[in-house]
Amino acid sequence: MPEIIYEDNHLLVAVKPPNQLTQGDATGDEALLDELKGYLKVKYQKPGEVYLGLVHRLDRPVGGLVAFARTSKAASRLSEQLRTHAMHRDYLAVAENGDTLADEGTLHHWLSKDEAGGSVRVVKPGTPGAQEARLRYAVLDRKGNTALVHVMLETGRKHQIRVQFAQSGHPLRYDMRYGQGERGQSIALWGALLTLSHPTRKQPMTFVSVPRGEAYRPYAQTIIRFLSGKGDQP
Repeated sequence: MPEIIYEDNHLLVAVKPPNQLTQGDATGDEALLDELKGYLKVKYQKPGEVYLGLVHRLDRPVGGLVAFARTSKAASRLSEQLRTHAMHRDYLAVAENGDTLADEGTLHHWLSKDEAGGSVRVVKPGTPGAQEARLRYAVLDRKGNTALVHVMLETGRKHQIRVQFAQSGHPLRYDMRYGQGERGQSIALWGALLTLSHPTRKQPMTFVSVPRGEAYRPYAQTIIRFLSGKGDQP
């Protein structure tokens, strides 16, 4: 049963578990999108194919909030919010070498995709095919050699947060691709806050999800204090 935070006739917000695909790929592994379509088909006894539009994605290892559109009109309006940055996706992450990470800052790089290997790397500005990547962050707490970070995206590039923090000398904890992972542990990156305007009512809405995983345990009280009162929905 998928974890659904909010659902009405136009909008559905769910929590994607770490290591689940958002949308199906060549692996054939079950994706959250397919799981939610199955849920809607059974709940509303719908014959044939169920419409559910994917508005944005999370990397497979990353958990957190994902918005879906239940109508084509909602899909168009939510996609426009994403394109114009009217939709805000904030993350909580745990960064390595946290004792040397500045209290707050902006990370600005140019990223290039390695289509064959599936990775992303930092390149010089002006490199053909490169995309600008920018984010802001603020350190919420520090424990030992790690830091709990609130990450605010200004662009939405593939693997952006993971690559930019690694490039800055602060790879995310348990990142198998860009840092030093540990088998059985989930990457410390979670889509914890999602703010959007309801596609038909135009009402501002903020959804909250508490991060899960070993890396977040030392920061449990800080996370609860930070997220407390931020969500509009139960």
